[in-house]
Amino acid sequence: MSAIATHPQRNTIRLQLKQNLILRELPASVWAELEPQLEIVEHRKGETLVRQGATNMEQFFVLEGILKRGVSNPQGKEMILRFAAETDMDTSYAAWRLKTPIPYSIQAVTKVRLATMSMPHWTEFLDRHEEIKRRFEYEVMRVMSEIMAHTITLHLLDAPGRLARFTRKHEDLLGRIPKKELASYLNLTPETLSRLKQRAGGAG
Repeated sequence: MSAIATHPQRNTIRLQLKQNLILRELPASVWAELEPQLEIVEHRKGETLVRQGATNMEQFFVLEGILKRGVSNPQGKEMILRFAAETDMDTSYAAWRLKTPIPYSIQAVTKVRLATMSMPHWTEFLDRHEEIKRRFEYEVMRVMSEIMAHTITLHLLDAPGRLARFTRKHEDLLGRIPKKELASYLNLTPETLSRLKQRAGGAG
């Protein structure tokens, strides 16, 4: 972990944070309050940041790379709920507010660099800044709605429809997510995903 002020790439990191959908347009005084509480961490591809059922909770702002949120059954079968890349975030805020263990895991799909903050400190910060809290809670609800829509999509759309929906909604992630991960998210085999992409004229 590294504080932003002493990080060798602090100027780049500050620019990346100010492009984040939650942190953009923070007044200078608020940014001065927040920055010293953020820690910069890096994780390898495949590394687990949060384990399903954990009670130690954090707020993550993605600076570089891609995270995935997923749930696993006792047999180890995983369902990927969402991806989060640059300018996005992931969080265990709902579990913190509900005082329950985190119902999903968060893992690095690629090598990632993140700004992190413990959930107690993040919620204290939000409670001091109502406008940011409103923006953040709206985003948490939007993410939950997006996950619900994705889950419904897995049941209602056929395989080409699922890929077409992902392509339409997440064009920025195309080509960046490993085939195995994207196939899992769409509830397809990697072979089926390759065939669908070839049929659609993409590079699979």
